[in-house]
Amino acid sequence: MIALHDYLETSAKMHPDRPAVWEDTGPAMTYRELDVLSNRLRDRLAANGISRGDRVGICVRKSIDSVAAIFGILKSGAAYVPVDVSAPAARNGFIFANCAVKAVIIEGRLESGVREAMADAAGRAAWVVLPDVGHGQGLDACLEKLETHSPALRGASASPQPNDLAYVLYTSGSTGRPKGVMLSQLNATAFVDWCCDLLHPAADDRFSSHAPFHFDLSILDLYTPIRNGASIVLVPDDLTREPQGLALFIERMNITIWYSAPSILSLLAQFGKLPERNYSMLRAILFAGEVFPIVHLRSLTRQVPHPRYLNLYGPTETNVCNAYELEGPVPDDRLDPYPIGPVCPHLRGIVIDGGARKLPAGEEGELCITGDNVMQGYWDLPEQTAKSFITDDAGIRWYKTGDIVVEDAGGIYRYVGRRDRMVKKRGYRIELGEIESALYRNPDVCEAAVIALRDDIEGVKIKAHLTLKESGRPSIIQFKRYCSENLPIYMVPDSFHFHQRLPKTSTDKIDYQALHVVG
Repeated sequence: MIALHDYLETSAKMHPDRPAVWEDTGPAMTYRELDVLSNRLRDRLAANGISRGDRVGICVRKSIDSVAAIFGILKSGAAYVPVDVSAPAARNGFIFANCAVKAVIIEGRLESGVREAMADAAGRAAWVVLPDVGHGQGLDACLEKLETHSPALRGASASPQPNDLAYVLYTSGSTGRPKGVMLSQLNATAFVDWCCDLLHPAADDRFSSHAPFHFDLSILDLYTPIRNGASIVLVPDDLTREPQGLALFIERMNITIWYSAPSILSLLAQFGKLPERNYSMLRAILFAGEVFPIVHLRSLTRQVPHPRYLNLYGPTETNVCNAYELEGPVPDDRLDPYPIGPVCPHLRGIVIDGGARKLPAGEEGELCITGDNVMQGYWDLPEQTAKSFITDDAGIRWYKTGDIVVEDAGGIYRYVGRRDRMVKKRGYRIELGEIESALYRNPDVCEAAVIALRDDIEGVKIKAHLTLKESGRPSIIQFKRYCSENLPIYMVPDSFHFHQRLPKTSTDKIDYQALHVVG
């Protein structure tokens, strides 16, 4: 079978001198250089006993070093376990210990905290400590030092089986501890095949790499370009939420395919001064991870009208399983978000009710997906894995996404909301996302997030958290009146809270858990 690391080895033979990965400054690393550096790490891992089926942790900021590390791990036959370098050491240490990693590739500044958090598990892992990170120089220096003390034999890359683990991505768990989503080589390569059919990448394409490597969006912009001899352009951390700098970066780096969460594109549309930029090279804008507020999507498509716009949908457990391409700029009279589209052709989807009964088109229920993209399960959580799947009478295993949808005419799916974001108040079922959509239609609103908290008297209290486009004293009375004119009375938030900026997760989604702490 074709494995993920085969993409790099093949492109290095066909396009050795083409740029593989760009950082913000300095020259790109070529395919030949990336292949050689990842081979050196592969051999070092093999010298430390790492082989097929093992897990290797990565705690390195996004850089050429971390890209080379990922491919070195894959070439060794192991699966990589990436973590957020900005997360607490306790969380990252828990993830590495929980996943029983046999090696850790880490920045020197982070080593002591993660070692301490891993406790006894730290002593059972080999440590590859980078003195610095950037342009591959940190990984190169580390490997050079290790080679001086203990030379590693040159070996060959592994030949994994389709069901071998490729990576484990940890997401927030309902127990308060992160849970590891296990994705196989087949899960990843089937997805990349679909990406290539969708985007038709060419060797002169430049893919933005905005999402961190512990986020599933990174799979598209990491492997799709490498498979096609194109370039990855790593977006610097300090620009990820700075719209004017980011807008200039897209122009300066000649990015042709952009992929990010809608929150980033919303910032670009509002504050990026996009009409001042030359985006003639930009041919596709992809977004996923959350609903794109229609007011900001309209603004973006008006300012940058020529690229393809694709709304991609899917949880980490499936990566993308539905896709919808917009036709032209968003019209003025459109108020609702765009659908998530049909199920991808290499997958299948059904909608079920609470009793796991398949529903006909037009009825609202939970979306379930089966096919090559669907995860193997959650690491060391067999009961949670079992609860996340249903098996039909034909023996087919379906992943329950937890998302409520309606299948409209032509097999187009419309997203209604998260099962866990639906509440009942005074006997009425309320989808919190519907309140957010109404708030986004207010011309003064920049960002909106709605949460529900338990209340001893009313059962539930609905709270709206907002950022506004203009500074000044916000009027709660004004927003109460606006909501009463645009929503049923039972959906009007009980309180409004105003912020300079809403909290975000490391994957650029609104951090609802943090808002629950605020109350």
